[in-house]
Amino acid sequence: MAFEKTPGWLDWYANPSKPRFQLPAGAVDAHCHVFGPGDQFPFAAERKYTPCDASKAQLFALRDHLGFARNVVVQATCHGADNRAMVDACRASGGKARGVATVKRTVTEHELQGMHANGVRGVRFNFVKRLVDFTPKDELMEIASRIAPFGWHVVIYFEAVDLPELWDFFTALPTTVVVDHMGRPDVSKPVDGPEFELFIKMMREHDNIWSKVSCPERLSVSGPPALDGEQAAYRDVVPFARRIVETFPDRVLWGTDWPHPNLKNHMPDDGLLVDFIPHIATTPELQRKLLVDNPMRLYWPEETR
Repeated sequence: MAFEKTPGWLDWYANPSKPRFQLPAGAVDAHCHVFGPGDQFPFAAERKYTPCDASKAQLFALRDHLGFARNVVVQATCHGADNRAMVDACRASGGKARGVATVKRTVTEHELQGMHANGVRGVRFNFVKRLVDFTPKDELMEIASRIAPFGWHVVIYFEAVDLPELWDFFTALPTTVVVDHMGRPDVSKPVDGPEFELFIKMMREHDNIWSKVSCPERLSVSGPPALDGEQAAYRDVVPFARRIVETFPDRVLWGTDWPHPNLKNHMPDDGLLVDFIPHIATTPELQRKLLVDNPMRLYWPEETR
């Protein structure tokens, strides 16, 4: 089956640079995706965008090029609740990948058990209105309650302006909750302004809430100038991510977001994204927590006991 990608979509960066920053041994890319290939794993009929193909083999090649040891493959909205491409990547990884699924209320216990056996450790709830249709909160709460006995967590994706109306739901979830991309703050606003302070307050008051400090390419206004030794690409995102890393060092994760779904302005060099890390996690201890200890505790707990 042939698929034509969404007009304006940029293909992922074909020749990423080799990072200057040397990742600590065992580092985990804790947020990435696979798309299709569409002729093997068709995209969902209800999708809001059609991506370029991005296979598990290409993801694993990027992992090795950048210096990561493992991946967490997050179900992309273009595949809806058909998790076959994500599960296939986990199964093919030889234990080096875990997955985050999207499921509906109709998912069976047998299906959940099968996904768990193949490396799935969480479910994703998407509240970004331009990407998904609304799912009733009672259905999502039911799903969260059903996956909790597996030791899975809930990943939530939303935009900062919507946090006030979602607060009660997020803080009532019965699992560990991982926020994608810092809740997409508006980085043109002050890092100590009321919008970001609300997010910090949620993390401070609820110690089951974690944050990914990822996707500066989506949040930045200043853009991606080349590194010159001291100057970070996406420098306007640095204060936001650094604040979370330093305030909640045991509850942060980082990922490339490869192959960067639905970007149209520029496609980031994944090597430069890795070189962003030491600007937000400024000591070896913080870097190890962010890239090794925290993702291993969440996704491979059996290896950390």
